[in-house]
Amino acid sequence: MLLVHGGPWGRDNFGFNGLHQWLANRGYVVLSTNFRGSIGFGKKFINIAAKEWAGKMHDDLIDAVDWMVEEKIADKENVAIMGGSYGGYATLVGLTYTPDVFACGVDIVGPSNLTTLLNTIPPYWKSFRDVFVQHIGDPDTEEGLALLEERSPLNRVDSIIKPLLIGQGANDPRVKQAEADQIVKAMNEKQIPVTYVLYPDEGHGFARPENNLSFFAVSEAFLAQHIGGRYQDIGDDFEGSSIQIIDSGNLNSLKTPEGK
Repeated sequence: MLLVHGGPWGRDNFGFNGLHQWLANRGYVVLSTNFRGSIGFGKKFINIAAKEWAGKMHDDLIDAVDWMVEEKIADKENVAIMGGSYGGYATLVGLTYTPDVFACGVDIVGPSNLTTLLNTIPPYWKSFRDVFVQHIGDPDTEEGLALLEERSPLNRVDSIIKPLLIGQGANDPRVKQAEADQIVKAMNEKQIPVTYVLYPDEGHGFARPENNLSFFAVSEAFLAQHIGGRYQDIGDDFEGSSIQIIDSGNLNSLKTPEGK
């Protein structure tokens, strides 16, 4: 499992990571890598990521996968990619720009269209939007808009050939629900299976323990089906959760006591 951090101005540190432990318990080798743009390595390391979304930032992730395979740590045919926010975007990029590399992907609140991402940032986050414009592309210029469209996974849906699970919060102020809706709609129109899980009471990530438990119950069932590994029956893992399974196209069976 290639587990990609968010931000992209975040960082993976040595130490306890609950997702690493959960995935390792299920039988997966987990790698998190600080691709260019990650914080804590100096300004140059951050700035060399400018205009490199789905470019050299993704190349860094592919290099990490290649290293795992060369070192015989990972099976080339069974590498998954997973992440939240930018990590979710990286997952969508992985399945659209390099469709042969990953066996499946789990996208948590990741943007699918960089143009709509920037155009829906709230006015009170203007300074935050300015940073994005500098690092991703300017939708108000012809050149910038072309770059944003080129680096948007939504525009490469035809390339998706591997299973995809999407988790989204309906109240997300950063990555709106529309980011998930539009790529799911595009995949449905092209009859490409996708599993889509929505939480009406969550935002940018899942805060309620019941919702986290339900999503990771779905995730481990999804991973077990597509790359092997252990998983527990869902049982009462949806109890108290607001989970809505909008589409279960990539899961053979997903039944809950409540019939959700």
